[in-house]
Amino acid sequence: MKSAIAAFGQPLWIRLGLNRFFPHAVPRGQQVTLDRRRIYALPTRYGILFAVMLFVMLLGSINYNNSLGFLLTFLLASMGLLSILYTYRNIARLTLSGGRAVPAFAGGVVRFVVQVHNDDRLPRSAIQLAVKNGEAVLNDFAAQDTVLVELRVPALKRGRLALGRITVSTVFPLGLVRAWSYADLEMHCLVYPQAGPYRPPPLTRRQDQGQHPGGNPGPDDFLGFRPYQAGDSIRHVHWKALARALPMLTKQFAASESPELWLEWSALPALDSEARLRQLCRWVLDAHRGGRAYGLRLPGLEIAPNQGEGHQQRCLEALALYQEARR
Repeated sequence: MKSAIAAFGQPLWIRLGLNRFFPHAVPRGQQVTLDRRRIYALPTRYGILFAVMLFVMLLGSINYNNSLGFLLTFLLASMGLLSILYTYRNIARLTLSGGRAVPAFAGGVVRFVVQVHNDDRLPRSAIQLAVKNGEAVLNDFAAQDTVLVELRVPALKRGRLALGRITVSTVFPLGLVRAWSYADLEMHCLVYPQAGPYRPPPLTRRQDQGQHPGGNPGPDDFLGFRPYQAGDSIRHVHWKALARALPMLTKQFAASESPELWLEWSALPALDSEARLRQLCRWVLDAHRGGRAYGLRLPGLEIAPNQGEGHQQRCLEALALYQEARR
């Protein structure tokens, strides 16, 4: 009884079983093959003009009983019909697989790399791949070859960005018919907050509390060299290295060693949530460039002070997924 009621609530074309001729479900997964049942074709505006021209030629041939006119009309018509088959075959059985994705900051562009494999013994020409709001990419695929296609998607806001539905289309060889199909690859990428304006970082807790842990080396103890940064004292520049045409270096002493830096949500009470995230993002980037050890404190999350690319990526990921992590 319930199944009958459910069936009655469906559209008429589904109840009549016509949905098997219109499989609208877009295939989704890590790898998608363009199946013949999900390839669609319609004439382009040039195809419509071509059909109108053939109709006029046919009328003229009938009116004047011109056998050469009939021959030319049917020859062109057969070429148009054959082009439908070749256009359809140009994208049939292509396989799309998810590759890597390059993160970006809000306001930038995320790059998704998709692998397209042509398992056929014949090459494919002039195939276009496009995503919503992204740039369309036109490629040729050699026989039994795999090509990496880069799709660029605007990063409008921070968070997790999905690639979305890919439209694969072609008008090869004559441009009279456009064949297309869809693929929905399970690809996501992080979009970091847009870096805010420059603002001096907050004071560290060691500076706030005036704590100087014992056992530290004296102020004259030499620690090593680091790349020169704007604002470094001229007295600490390693001039001998500069004279040997080496990169400009600065001598590090114990007294100039930077203390650990805490980047805290509570240090920006006058800003709203998104503005705080943008400012924290700026501080993370500046601290990483300066080679300082820094930690990050968000509501419900604390990342211990550290350095390096991995630490920076972890902090930026926490900022990108801030609301998602709190749910």
